[in-house]
Amino acid sequence: MRSIRRQAGVTAIGWVIILALIGFFVFLTLKMLPSYLEYFKVSSSLESLEKEELSTPQEVRKLLGRRFDISYVYTITPKQVKVKNAGKVFNVTAMYESRVHLFANVDVLMSFKKQVKVPRR
Repeated sequence: MRSIRRQAGVTAIGWVIILALIGFFVFLTLKMLPSYLEYFKVSSSLESLEKEELSTPQEVRKLLGRRFDISYVYTITPKQVKVKNAGKVFNVTAMYESRVHLFANVDVLMSFKKQVKVPRR
């Protein structure tokens, strides 16, 4: 009976540790969220190309550049997007990395890749 009576719950140090961990993960999420939102913009721009019929890789890049400008995408440029001829379609691949500074000498590196098939004229 005596041991049950002494158990009182989480101590103040325990609460500090719990709150510090929660704070760290909230901080990490807030720093990484803009990169993921930008990836969704890149992905959306690429997926919208699937509805177009384009004739040359330059035309693909030009249209993609306009869509990146409208969506405020700055991490990747249309020149960095790979466009390969694959018969009746173009394989369009956007592969890039985003580095976010956290604190001191600690950074987070995120790799993104999206590939779509764009029909040719």
